[in-house]
Amino acid sequence: MNTLIPVVTDMLLPYLWPLLRISAMLMAMPSLGGGLVPKRVRVLLALALSAVIAPVVPLPPAERFLEPAIVITVFHEILIGVAMGFCVQLIFDAVVLGAQTIAMSMGLGFAVLVDQQRGVNVPVLSQFFLMLTTLVFLALDGHLVMIQVLADSFHSLPVGSGGLTRDGLGGLLDWTAYLFVGALTVALPGITALLVVNLAFGVMSRAAPTLNLFAVGFPVSMLLGFFVLLLSMDSLTSGFTRLLAQSLEMTRALVGAN
Repeated sequence: MNTLIPVVTDMLLPYLWPLLRISAMLMAMPSLGGGLVPKRVRVLLALALSAVIAPVVPLPPAERFLEPAIVITVFHEILIGVAMGFCVQLIFDAVVLGAQTIAMSMGLGFAVLVDQQRGVNVPVLSQFFLMLTTLVFLALDGHLVMIQVLADSFHSLPVGSGGLTRDGLGGLLDWTAYLFVGALTVALPGITALLVVNLAFGVMSRAAPTLNLFAVGFPVSMLLGFFVLLLSMDSLTSGFTRLLAQSLEMTRALVGAN
């Protein structure tokens, strides 16, 4: 029994290093990191990916687990995985923020629904945009590209190499500011059209002070908002595709992958 324990330990230790980075990315990445995916499924997926990736990536020796600096290395691995998933998750948050702005402008701010991924109340329109962009993300094999970048990161940023660089963390902070640019890209067509409608009703209220704007303006704004959303579906998908490509490039630059 005493001779069997070191053998089992030597077999399992090489798989624990990639498991840290993989499980951290699966926890933070879109579509798989939300509450809609059961925890058991994510654990099994992390174990399966670790079993596939570990034999083909450079790993530190087993003696590395006996060093006092193991806690810092574990922290670096978790930080790398979370940063990779967070970099792509930001564009989904941008879509939710932009849809929320449109919903407030067209009078649908009161229609809220519990977001199962985040556990907060968001407008129904934000949930619709989130489901649409998630389908686009899966249709474009975005999840497979993220797994490929994750596998490449073990070569460009090996375990125990010191974690993310200062330039990588600075680029990630700059990328978070791009969230508002993405939200503006999503919300700009609807906000512009609804602004024209509100200006028109403002002129009408000056011309006919007895006009009940709440009875007339509310349904007109809502119907026109839905019409604008229907016309802007193509621009939404194309804009999200562009943001997704930029986020994946940012993820590759973050870990130094080619």
